[in-house]
Amino acid sequence: MTTSSDQPVPDSNAVQTEMLGYLTKRTGTTWATDADVFGSGGLSSLFAMELVVHLEKSYGIAIRGADLRVENFRTVRRMAALVERLRQPTPGGSGA
Repeated sequence: MTTSSDQPVPDSNAVQTEMLGYLTKRTGTTWATDADVFGSGGLSSLFAMELVVHLEKSYGIAIRGADLRVENFRTVRRMAALVERLRQPTPGGSGA
């Protein structure tokens, strides 16, 4: 299955693996999929915006409105769920 951007739809495990690598590279810390990346106090609101941009560019999604809640970015597992949800075709839409 592909999206309108012709990128393959990643499964949740692939997104989690990629995001763990991204976080490790950017922070110098090894993370677990359920670790609260903001609860440690080590990540800033600026880094949260970097996560948004990274997810949008990497997975061809647009994160807007209510989806910008910090709860969607608190763990790698939640980020993967957000990507998976936003990559689904809109009911009744053309998918474009």
